[in-house]
Amino acid sequence: MANHIASIPTLDLNDGISIPIVGYGTGTAWFKRSDTGINRELVESIKTATKLGYRHLDGAEVYQTEEELGQAIKESGVSREKLIVATKVITNIADIPQAIDTSLKKLQLDYVDLYLIHSPFFAKSKEELQAAWAAMEQVKASGKARSIGVSNFLQNDLETILETAKVVPSVNQIEFHPYLQHGNLVPYQESKGIKTVSYGGLTPATRAQGGPLDPLLSSLATKYAVSQSEILLR
Repeated sequence: MANHIASIPTLDLNDGISIPIVGYGTGTAWFKRSDTGINRELVESIKTATKLGYRHLDGAEVYQTEEELGQAIKESGVSREKLIVATKVITNIADIPQAIDTSLKKLQLDYVDLYLIHSPFFAKSKEELQAAWAAMEQVKASGKARSIGVSNFLQNDLETILETAKVVPSVNQIEFHPYLQHGNLVPYQESKGIKTVSYGGLTPATRAQGGPLDPLLSSLATKYAVSQSEILLR
């Protein structure tokens, strides 16, 4: 197995943290609707991912899989400092300091590398969103998160928190693929030093087959002798 470990390039964030550009997610297919105990299949899947070279592991409290992620990290044999562990807050957004403590307990960790607000849509006012970001800054200052960012934010949401932010978000994790490009959002983020982290990049080849991109994907995959998924990832 060691001969097949992937070397994944990294991306430098605005706070000096570097993250692998490809991560292993513990939501979507693994999302749990209720607490049904530890899912050993997921634990083993994460461990396999680490054996194959994944070092960026992405979780969230709403996935209800933080316990599996923590157990997999514990069993993986990969040293903590070699991993980038991300999780997100939304369920307990009203008390972010408590939320990070709960997540860390489930993850069996002292800190996460990347902590994100999962969505801005909880906020009923600009002030509520700004207060949440201020709480995220406190988490970073406490050392419980090395880097803080957001997810599913649009430009107006970013503008709102930047009005009062002392720390600029390091990333915005958004669904991004040829069918969902968000207009000028990515260039705007780049102008503010906020990196774009994408999820759902394989959508045209998985969930939206039969779309207008199919002929081009097929042609490019044949031309370069790779899969359509590899074309989309690049």
